[in-house]
Amino acid sequence: MELIVFDLDGTLLNRNSRLSAFTCETLRLLQQRGIAYTVATGRTLHAARELLAGQGFELPQIFKNGVVIWHPGQQAYSHHYLLSQAEIRNVLTAFVTREVTPFIFTLEQGHRHAIYHPPLKHDVERRLATTMGQQRSLPILPVAELPGDAGITNISAIGPKSTIEGIARLVAGEVDLVAYMGVALEDSSLCWLDIHHRDGSKGSAVSVLKKELGVTRVLCFGDSDNDLSMFQQADECYAPENARDDIKAQATAVIGHHDEDGIARFLRERFDL
Repeated sequence: MELIVFDLDGTLLNRNSRLSAFTCETLRLLQQRGIAYTVATGRTLHAARELLAGQGFELPQIFKNGVVIWHPGQQAYSHHYLLSQAEIRNVLTAFVTREVTPFIFTLEQGHRHAIYHPPLKHDVERRLATTMGQQRSLPILPVAELPGDAGITNISAIGPKSTIEGIARLVAGEVDLVAYMGVALEDSSLCWLDIHHRDGSKGSAVSVLKKELGVTRVLCFGDSDNDLSMFQQADECYAPENARDDIKAQATAVIGHHDEDGIARFLRERFDL
């Protein structure tokens, strides 16, 4: 069995964070040919559900960069890589010392997701909170309302590059944590940071799916550093033209731009669709 794994933002989705009509038709052609495919995204299930609906994504899906694996047929998560209380305390201390507001993402009873945060310090954080609430369809709540039994999937933030790099260096001392960072879409002078459990990577999740589904070959597509662990698990890995240079250097090949249906056009030629 050959499995195609798609990153979403910056890869399969266009600049409007949507699937183009050409890409949707390509997915339909893959499904007709019996070619298996799924997603590995930094989004939550709820932030991706509407995008994926009706597009043939029937296999287990990787969300939150591999922190959780969702089985559509069972309507349940099969794997969780959550942060421990000690790790959470250390991470939050790193944020406090740098005066950056952490956004705490949870997985709660009934597959409920939410985001909690302390008082916001800057306008960019307030805009980010509004954007996350609108685009990801998640409740944004004060940290005082965080349930005691909530599982923490990841902690994110936005801020000046030097500040974010400083937090990433502090987190690097935590053996079981990994920090991803990149240029913020909201402002190119800022960077985003996302902290996960080290075992909750896209690569780890792809490895799980290979065993569960009996996969013999993996083709994957991604554009950012959170895709590199997945590249390492793949037999072939492709980066769109819009990916960072260091990501493209790790790819089997560089293909078309994400806003020009680069992945879909490659697939049509590769599989003669």
